[in-house]
Amino acid sequence: MTKKLIYRFLLIALLLAPTMKSHAGNTIVSAKLDSAKVMMGKTVKLRINIVKDEGSAGIVLGIDSATLGNIDIVKRDKAQTKALDNNREEITQVITLQPFEPGEYDLPQIKYFVNGDTVTSNKEHLVVDSVKVDAKGDIKGYKPIVGVPFKLIDYIPNVIARYWWAWLLGLALIAFLIFAYFKWYKKGINPFKPEKKRLPPYEEAILALNDLKSRQLWQNGQHKEYYSRLTDILRVYIDRRFGINAVEMTTSEIMEQIKHNEEALQVKDQLSEVLEIADYVKFAKMQTLANDNEIAFQRTLNFVEQTKPVPAEEEGATDTTRKEEEER
Repeated sequence: MTKKLIYRFLLIALLLAPTMKSHAGNTIVSAKLDSAKVMMGKTVKLRINIVKDEGSAGIVLGIDSATLGNIDIVKRDKAQTKALDNNREEITQVITLQPFEPGEYDLPQIKYFVNGDTVTSNKEHLVVDSVKVDAKGDIKGYKPIVGVPFKLIDYIPNVIARYWWAWLLGLALIAFLIFAYFKWYKKGINPFKPEKKRLPPYEEAILALNDLKSRQLWQNGQHKEYYSRLTDILRVYIDRRFGINAVEMTTSEIMEQIKHNEEALQVKDQLSEVLEIADYVKFAKMQTLANDNEIAFQRTLNFVEQTKPVPAEEEGATDTTRKEEEER
């Protein structure tokens, strides 16, 4: 049989059994509250005492959550047994109760079922008071309300505040992509591919001119391509050699800058003629003769040769030669 069936059987037997006085036979059952009045939400202890003959066994009924209603059982201490004189013993158990609703409560009597008899305890009455608050009175014992200090985090949406690290990584990624676009992609640079060491401006220009000559563009009727490539070589050389942004300048702007450069003064006229004839061919679709094409190439080569950087030692020797000639 299950415990529930046993409990029901004992309860029926208890109801059918004749009601005895508090000390029927040799058994006495009593119940006592520590306090008959308690504040709502506070705890109170119910002490149960059973005095009986040694060796007699019984069952205690009457205290559980179902019979207490609005009163909860917080704790049920383990029953303690103490031997008395004349082969008697005392069983004591303390039950901690906690009411949550104000009012007056008659606690259920404790019933001790033994040898077909029922011994019933006295009745205990409990008064539960509610918390009294004076709505018109001053609330004391509390600090005055102070203004809440401004915190930016309080105004940030939870989805951002909770995943701030993800937003930070996203912003860092966007900043990196913008940097990479202007630093590498826009300039056609692959940062993952090692860049070859670039030749000095003079060597680079000579190699480019030799390559242009080997292609024989104008000999095959490609005059515009020929002069476009020829002027590109010149513009890049001027940019790297003199620090003039010739790649982005017009012919007149380049010549205006060259006027102020002493190293290029002697061959500036040759440069001007090459750039002007190239503009006519590229924009006015002027047809040039074979001799004109060869002269333009030679003048470009002369400009590069005449303006190539002179090593420091050679430059010093040249200055000395000039002084000796002046002294003579």
